[in-house]
Amino acid sequence: MERAGPRRLARRDFLKTGASIAALAPGSLGAFASSQASAATGKDDRERWVKMLVRIAGPVLNALRERKLKVSMPVGAAERARYAPLEALGRLLAGMAPWLENGSGEGQESALRNEYAELAREAIRAGTDPASPDFMNFTEGGQPVVDAAFLALAILRAPSELWEKLDRGTQAHVVAALQSTRVIPPVYSNWLLFPAMIEAALSRMGVWWDPVRVDYAVRTVDSWYKGDGVYGDGPEFHFDYYNSIVIHPMMLAILDTVGKNSAAWEKLRPLELERARRYAAIQERLISPEGTFPPVGRSLAYRTGAFHLLAEMARRRELPEGVSSEQVRCGLTAVMGRMMEMPGTFDERGWLTIGFAGRQPSIAESYISTGSCYLCSVAWLPLGLPASDPFWAGPERPWTAKQIWSGEAALPDHALQG
Repeated sequence: MERAGPRRLARRDFLKTGASIAALAPGSLGAFASSQASAATGKDDRERWVKMLVRIAGPVLNALRERKLKVSMPVGAAERARYAPLEALGRLLAGMAPWLENGSGEGQESALRNEYAELAREAIRAGTDPASPDFMNFTEGGQPVVDAAFLALAILRAPSELWEKLDRGTQAHVVAALQSTRVIPPVYSNWLLFPAMIEAALSRMGVWWDPVRVDYAVRTVDSWYKGDGVYGDGPEFHFDYYNSIVIHPMMLAILDTVGKNSAAWEKLRPLELERARRYAAIQERLISPEGTFPPVGRSLAYRTGAFHLLAEMARRRELPEGVSSEQVRCGLTAVMGRMMEMPGTFDERGWLTIGFAGRQPSIAESYISTGSCYLCSVAWLPLGLPASDPFWAGPERPWTAKQIWSGEAALPDHALQG
């Protein structure tokens, strides 16, 4: 049902706000690029982040509101059609959730946030109601346990907006959908964390949850720790971004939610936080002075999703010593500009395309679909911090690589011991 009135006007006005939010036309580096050439303020950066996030989210959430996601979203690989809708919803909301829950409480951004929170709840209704044309696949094949876990993570990050404000019928549908994924055996890899994440969310929802699935996941992943903030993805080390994409963020969320239910889990919490800080420090140093980062490992089509952990540690106000929130804001803004404003990143209808820098379908693994690409949204987690937080209110500050390659003083880097 189409909404009109003050909220839609607020959205339109916000997206047209002056020169500080330059037009983000496909094929233009636009506002993000200009922010690197001039002294952008935190307010400027926040406005740009919000505009880009709603640009990413709009096609997905509006299609679900109309119950037309399955028929309107390009998939990219026909054999992935039964997975792509849940991928798009779960991954998008995992990144949007903190903004929906805790974003700006006043002005035009607040009106826009309220509108998108309603859209997100309607999207969850559409995706979990068995009578909906957009009812999503939670049981067939292995992939649904992955994206149900991202949906669970989104609910944990926005329990008021994405759980408590749902009607009781939709809450029952969400619980049933998450419970139904228990038929899927996880791969012996980072996938162990997906059932554990789902069980943690069920515990928050006040229904029976399985501590054995949590225990097996966190103990096993802990046994794969290699040192210096890095886990193996399974027993072997993989040189990719999965420590950021999945492992650290989900370990933190699981232990935050249910850690106090077990002495062993509670003991692991400070160790995991220390490891996560170290990996965030490494990630911050991977951002080049130009706002690029190495295209190493699999799942490069997740684009800015590679910085899930760095964004999460900024949101949590748990950045490592020597890494300021202002330099993380500026570094992430630079990466967003290089990636999301690359020509070809969006198709003519506004959907994300498959690629790392623009449209590059050849870079995708067989498990990648259009829905997969919406994991890029997790880089926007710091929008859950208020505009008064130093992340946004602080002055522009160069990130580490930009400091060093400009000849400025910079701190040495040291491995995490133990």
